[in-house]
Amino acid sequence: MSQLFTQPALLVLDVQKGFDDPYWGKRNNFQAENNIQTLLTEWRKRDWTIIYSQHLSLDPQSPLYYKNANQTEFMDIVSPLPGEVIMQKNVNSAFIGTQLESYLKSNQIKSVVITGLSTQHCVSTTTRMSSNLGFQTYLVSDATAAFEITDHTGKRHTPDDIHQFELAALHKEFATILNTDEVITQLS
Repeated sequence: MSQLFTQPALLVLDVQKGFDDPYWGKRNNFQAENNIQTLLTEWRKRDWTIIYSQHLSLDPQSPLYYKNANQTEFMDIVSPLPGEVIMQKNVNSAFIGTQLESYLKSNQIKSVVITGLSTQHCVSTTTRMSSNLGFQTYLVSDATAAFEITDHTGKRHTPDDIHQFELAALHKEFATILNTDEVITQLS
């Protein structure tokens, strides 16, 4: 497994202040941002590629509405440093409407390690597209978080269940699922 870490890009998806808004409902894994920070520290020590996505919603009702500058800012704990790449987007996938795919290919990056918010939205969509575009894709299970949802029948699903269902759907088919400690171990 150690060859999977030949300078992969770390993707930090949409870790923005708007996700603290009650609009989203209950959330799981409040350690996600700390785990992302741990990974950022490791990537920065190695001077490896870090790419952020920033969701700028076109929906005025969304806490991530592009005109709400306070809400669309990155959370302080994982703020990009000068020189780190930011891809702004209006949809769930970090590959649509951005230069992410061409950036990765032009820099000969063949694998990505995905973190961010939220598991059932941008993380899942970007993970699926990453795999479909041919990138070796790793998803860090404890560096993502999900929110509760109500389905089409009116049944409410907990954020933990949503998180686990999404990871199960992505496992093997679209990504290798690892936790932060497993990633750090692979880097040693």
